[in-house]
Amino acid sequence: MNNIKENIQKIKYQINQACHDTSQTYSQKNESSSNNKQNFVTLLAVSKTKPASAIEQAYLVGQRDFGENYLQEAIEKITTLSHLPEICWHFIGPIQSNKTKQIAQHFSWVHSVDRAKIAHRLNNHLNETNQQIHHQDTSLNICLQVNISEEPSKSGIMSSEVFSLAEVVDNCDKLTLRGLMAIPEKNAGEASYEKMQHLFKKLQAQYPTVDTLSMGMSNDLALAITYGSTMVRIGTAIFGERAGKIG
Repeated sequence: MNNIKENIQKIKYQINQACHDTSQTYSQKNESSSNNKQNFVTLLAVSKTKPASAIEQAYLVGQRDFGENYLQEAIEKITTLSHLPEICWHFIGPIQSNKTKQIAQHFSWVHSVDRAKIAHRLNNHLNETNQQIHHQDTSLNICLQVNISEEPSKSGIMSSEVFSLAEVVDNCDKLTLRGLMAIPEKNAGEASYEKMQHLFKKLQAQYPTVDTLSMGMSNDLALAITYGSTMVRIGTAIFGERAGKIG
C-alpha cells in the first residue's frame, strides 16, 4: 500500500494529459471544451474489496471521493472512517430494492439508479430520515446508469429511457439529478462514448443541476475524457490487486 500516493499522482497526471490533449483537439477545431482543466475531471477511487486502512492512506494524500459496490462491506468502512471529515462516499453498484434505505443513509452519491422504483424509495427514505432528525435536510446526488452498449449482462437503462427517468428523479424533492454513468463495452470503439456525450449534453440543456458524466476506468480513461467525462472511476491502478478478489 506504500505506493498509493505515487499511484494517485500517476492517475492525476494521466487525467491532466488527457484534458490537455482534448483541449488542444477542440482548439484546433475552433470549438470549446467543457473539461480543458484537470479540476473539471474528478478522480473517483474505487475502493471495493480494499481495507479501510488503504482508503485512509489515499485520503491523507488528498483523495476525497471513494466508490463502493458492496453495501455491507461499504457500511463497515464508512463507519470505521467516520472521523475523516471531508470523505465523500459514492455507491456505484447494482441496487436491490431492500438496500435503498441503507444506501440513502450512508452515501452522498448514487451512480447506478436505473429504475423509477429505486428513485422513489431513495427519496422516501431521505424524507423519513429528515423527519426523524430535527433540522436535518439531507439530499442525495443521483446519476442515471445507462447501458450504452446494450449488453444483456449489464445493468442500466437504454438511451431512449434516459429522459423519462430523469424527470422522475428531478421530481423527487430529496434527490438532485447530477448526470449519467456508463460502462461502455470493452473494445467497443468510440461510438458508445460519443453517444454518451450527446445524451449528457442534451440532459445538461434541460436540467441546470446536471454537471457529471461518470465514464472511464483505467483502460479507457483518456478516451472517456475526450468524450466529455467529468468523473473517472479507478480502482486497481490506485490500490493494487487483492488476492482472491476483483479490484
